[in-house]
Amino acid sequence: MKVFISADIEGVTGVTSWCETRYGGQGYESACKQMTLEVAAACRAAMKLGYEVVVKDGHEDALNIDIGQLPEGVQLIRGWMTSPASMMGGLDESFDAAIYIGYHSPEGSDTSSLAHTIEHDLFNWIKINGELASEFLLNALWATAHNVPSVFISGDAGICQLAKKSHPEIVTVATKKGIGNAAWNIHPKEAIEKIEKAVKKALEAEIGLMPIEKEYNMVINFKEHQNARRASWYPGAKQIDSNMVEYIAKTPWELSVAHMFMTGI
Repeated sequence: MKVFISADIEGVTGVTSWCETRYGGQGYESACKQMTLEVAAACRAAMKLGYEVVVKDGHEDALNIDIGQLPEGVQLIRGWMTSPASMMGGLDESFDAAIYIGYHSPEGSDTSSLAHTIEHDLFNWIKINGELASEFLLNALWATAHNVPSVFISGDAGICQLAKKSHPEIVTVATKKGIGNAAWNIHPKEAIEKIEKAVKKALEAEIGLMPIEKEYNMVINFKEHQNARRASWYPGAKQIDSNMVEYIAKTPWELSVAHMFMTGI
């Protein structure tokens, strides 16, 4: 049995400001430590149930997690594979479950001081079938394309609510709630304990795949009109105003490939 863990940093408890998420910034080392500890908690829960665990560091340069602080036997993927998989790089059909640690609310929402989707400076928002698209949604669709159920997510309360909306069976742990430019955080040890307990619950449950739609209408609202024009050249894409481009995909796989080429990420 195999579990894939995709990890980000903005949804880790205590992380509130952009400086804490960037190498060399005030609070960055502390944020990386807590990110590592929350990932380690998920790893312990899975390994106690007999799972092989693979972790994908999914933040910035993907060089944030301290592998020496993870349980022995865990495999860590650092850096980027330059593929549509993005934060799910390494996941394939051999995995039995996908887990998301440290995730955050999407660009265009007001439930996190660090709300963004992929790149804060590039988009006003991305919508799929009329709903704000989070990194969780994009990544869970990639997991679905590989027949891997998404069973657990931790992060701010906003992303936990959105995850439940798109996949009612998923187990969640809210590490904080966003209020304006502030974050109301739970204690780091409490986050670790809750994650370990909830991941065990999620893996013991029979959680199915996220529901599949007949098609995926993706609208990307770029901050700069030049990027919208560039994206509109992707086959099948249509520029619908100065800053927005639309693309309709038939499958999650097709959606992920289009997203990569249209955004350049």
